[in-house]
Amino acid sequence: MKTLTIFYDPRCGMCSAFRQWLDRQKKSVRVEFVDYAGHEACERFPNIGELHADQDIVVLADDGRWWQGSSAWLVCLWTTFEYREWAFRFAGAHWQPLVKRFVHALSTRRHAISQMMGLKSESQLWQQLNTMDDKTCSTGTCTISSAMPPALPFLTTAKEQAQNVLTK
Repeated sequence: MKTLTIFYDPRCGMCSAFRQWLDRQKKSVRVEFVDYAGHEACERFPNIGELHADQDIVVLADDGRWWQGSSAWLVCLWTTFEYREWAFRFAGAHWQPLVKRFVHALSTRRHAISQMMGLKSESQLWQQLNTMDDKTCSTGTCTISSAMPPALPFLTTAKEQAQNVLTK
């Protein structure tokens, strides 16, 4: 496997923020993002319409294997060098039921979570950029509110706590 195609929702702030996050990670395979509802998705994966990709993420490997829901999220983590070990841990028998519930909760509430956290979809970001006047970008840098909060210190603390628990 050399390439993964992640079918995602660019109209969802959380999905767009996840794409940005994964794009910044060092990965072991090439990752491509495709709008699950677009023409390209049907060309690459003709059965995607039957999988309810609007409800759960779908990931397709170039060798024909595919994953959906919590398995797909774990494959996304697996692609990263930094979080690969977490993917293996979360795929284990003890963590798997919790991961499934967590992913289901996120997936069914993704638009509400996006709104609550101020995460903008790609179309919202484009709209904001297109309505900016020249004065806003006069320094050569346009300032818009980010699709991803710049820092969430509680996540770092939670990650450190989880690492401490898992390594003991």
